[in-house]
Amino acid sequence: MITTIEHNNQSYKIDLSKPLDISIPLRASQENVNAWYIDAPRIEPVTDGEWIGKVSEGASTNFNNIYFNPHGHGTHTECVGHITSEFYNINDALKHYFFIAEVISILPEKQEEDHIITKDHIENAITSVQPEALIIRTLPNTKNKCDKHYSNTNWPYLTEEAATYIRKLNIEHLLIDLPSVDKEKDDGKLLAHKAFWDYPKATRHHATITEMIYVDPKIPDGQYLLNLQIASFVNDASPSKPILYKML
Repeated sequence: MITTIEHNNQSYKIDLSKPLDISIPLRASQENVNAWYIDAPRIEPVTDGEWIGKVSEGASTNFNNIYFNPHGHGTHTECVGHITSEFYNINDALKHYFFIAEVISILPEKQEEDHIITKDHIENAITSVQPEALIIRTLPNTKNKCDKHYSNTNWPYLTEEAATYIRKLNIEHLLIDLPSVDKEKDDGKLLAHKAFWDYPKATRHHATITEMIYVDPKIPDGQYLLNLQIASFVNDASPSKPILYKML
């Protein structure tokens, strides 16, 4: 299924039959990826007296409640409402779903007890002209990112300067394979979030951050078409399913 897309006076050809899913699925399991000191997600049948919403228990349908946190239980996309006292929601913030994107791979640099992603890392890795979305794959890139428990691991993070640089490149959508673009325990500073959204000076309400992705090693660095889809949650964040398409 080959299609040609015209965008900003450029022509791109992609094969829609070959999507590259970079989301992590949510499972009702202790093996589900986890961050922010919360319990595993739960998927449980509705009960009403002796009735159980499960076909194997005699019901006509499976009828489940799902308990999860979008920030801690898998791939999610968030808007600036994640860090503001005012209410902003991702369903209003994200109104376009296809973007020219670049995948880059970065080995974070050790700095005392931390590992950081710097402006130089970003500047040296980006090769395309004016990508609308940037997808950061951190190295080493092991499969355990799909079921890792991140709490109290002090994961790598973006420096404020790096996030500011990304914003100044006019990148509107930032995706990363970590639970947060910021340091796990930063006393609430959220420097990278604020720098990317330019909050509170000139807040970019349309810009989004997607965290907890997994970019398979078989996907090379380079330019792709990104389809960024969310569930229609009126919340600061939603579970999401970013899909890449290779440029032909």
